[in-house]
Amino acid sequence: MSLTAAQKFHAYANPARFMALSDRLLAPLWALTLLTLGAGLWFALFNSPPDYQQGETVRIMYVHVPSAWLAMLGYSVMALASAVALIFRHPLADVAAKSAAPIGAAFTFLALATGSLWGKPMWGTWWEWDARMTSVLVLFFLYLGYMALWATIEDPLRAARAAAVLALAGAINIPVIRYSVVWWNTLHQPASVFRMDGPTIAPAMLLPLGLMAAGFTLLFFTLHLVRMRAEIMRRRVRNLRLARADEGEA
Repeated sequence: MSLTAAQKFHAYANPARFMALSDRLLAPLWALTLLTLGAGLWFALFNSPPDYQQGETVRIMYVHVPSAWLAMLGYSVMALASAVALIFRHPLADVAAKSAAPIGAAFTFLALATGSLWGKPMWGTWWEWDARMTSVLVLFFLYLGYMALWATIEDPLRAARAAAVLALAGAINIPVIRYSVVWWNTLHQPASVFRMDGPTIAPAMLLPLGLMAAGFTLLFFTLHLVRMRAEIMRRRVRNLRLARADEGEA
């Protein structure tokens, strides 16, 4: 008998079933991640020409741009999982949202740090309060606030609801980041990869950039699975401790 869409949606709501599937996926995901990142780094360092204006400094792009993409993707995953948790009460949705936050925060910090390193020789300043940089900094604070809610509210159900509301409210910042270079006059150049008329970046630079973006994306989802598994195990341990405490009181 075929599964309905709702049944398929909840097929891996069972943590044990999710753990079994993720256990089979982790090894090939790690292998593919390392292979893709290795190829991307090789092309970025040894097969990509220096920019005619920026020189060798342009190689920071191969870390900065994928980090910025993953900063937004991580928050999008977190917001989507939070919406699923609030609307459908999917048992693993809040686990997915909570697990995505530290990874997304790390990519956001990396984007800010590499952007500062890239900005100093290009713009003559480590930091400029333009729309793109400021909105990414706001994104970093949203990640920190989300994680702080989970850490400070002891009741997991209350913490999940409060964090989900914050994640959904903060999602408005994602289109602000994406279109800030269009809406305002910023130091950042307009999009050069995802354009209606096609990429404007040189093919010799587009290949390593694409490989690094794919490698970073694989790394994000691999780490996400690892963190989800760790969170499920942490909750199992917590439930066992509570059950033993109740038995001791009885």
